[in-house]
Amino acid sequence: MNRFFSLHRLAAILAKEAIQMRRDRITFAMMLGIPLIQLVLFGFAINTDPKGLPSALVAASQDRFTRAMVSALELTGYYRFRHVGISAGEAETLIERGDVSFVVTIPSDFAERVERGDRPQILIEADATDPSVASGAISTLETVVSGALLRELGTEAESARSKASAMQVIVHRRYNPEGVTQYNIVPGLLGVILQLTMVMMTSMALTRETERGTMENLLAMPASPVEIMLGKVLPYLIVGAVQVVVVLSAAKLIFGVPFFGSMVLLLCSILLFVLALVLLGYTISTISRNQMQAMQLTFFFFLPSLLLSGFMFPFRGMPGWAQVLGEVFPLTHFLRVVRAIMLKGAAYPIISAEIAALAAFALIFALLALLRFRRTLD
Repeated sequence: MNRFFSLHRLAAILAKEAIQMRRDRITFAMMLGIPLIQLVLFGFAINTDPKGLPSALVAASQDRFTRAMVSALELTGYYRFRHVGISAGEAETLIERGDVSFVVTIPSDFAERVERGDRPQILIEADATDPSVASGAISTLETVVSGALLRELGTEAESARSKASAMQVIVHRRYNPEGVTQYNIVPGLLGVILQLTMVMMTSMALTRETERGTMENLLAMPASPVEIMLGKVLPYLIVGAVQVVVVLSAAKLIFGVPFFGSMVLLLCSILLFVLALVLLGYTISTISRNQMQAMQLTFFFFLPSLLLSGFMFPFRGMPGWAQVLGEVFPLTHFLRVVRAIMLKGAAYPIISAEIAALAAFALIFALLALLRFRRTLD
């Protein structure tokens, strides 16, 4: 027998590894699932040039010039007017809430000024909290609407010769006039950092006890599942508080991110988000058999959440099915909350739906953790 190499011994080891991989179904699923998720998301869901952005129209009249401009904007593919003929107050609420990306305001005397030969103006307000969303839709804005107006007047050829514009488009980039990318990225990093660390650390809470052999002592204690769960997750809230202080301080002192909203409202939202995360991590720990599986499940959740939440790529640019899928992640709702409070100065009524979603996530994860908790090691 060859003491250095034997095909028989090698075959036995390969058979043993195959049996072990077959038993470790979570690891095997991660090996296949993560590449498939990356392929589908990057191939179909990710779009850096979003089209069909929801828009609102504030116009006192629906004359032929107004209809021509609205049609021209929709033909660019960037604008989709869901709200037409609303008041300025309603439009302000919609753009604060994030329901629309653009508000187009046409003055009441617009048609009269066009017919007199004046150079009328229209106002387009863009939600620039994410600069990449607004840039493509704004780049050729004046050319498009001016061309539509000239065609409606029948003077397109004459204007082309004189190179004169029939109107002026005033663009207001709301909440981030300079288009600073850090204003969008840094608040989002708060949610990403909290999600990665909180879920990962708490997902190892029970699996660590099992691997060290101390789970029997924990189960023998006269403590209810609720008490064990709270005892495991509450210490990590302190770790999350430290991370929040560090990120918010860096956002203000290093990157100069503006803060227009209520600090109390922001901290309450962060607390709710962190609570949902640690409960999710605890739920993962009740499923995993060891710390490696807990880490794998954490990344299996983290990857699609990062790509579909609107942190790395514009949420509006994703197809409808990807946006629906993105709504099931707490990070999606938290990003809307933190950006709305910091950049828009949003009050509670504006973000109440997102906060309610975070509360629902925390409740669902708590119930799942309690249902999955086992009083025995069998």
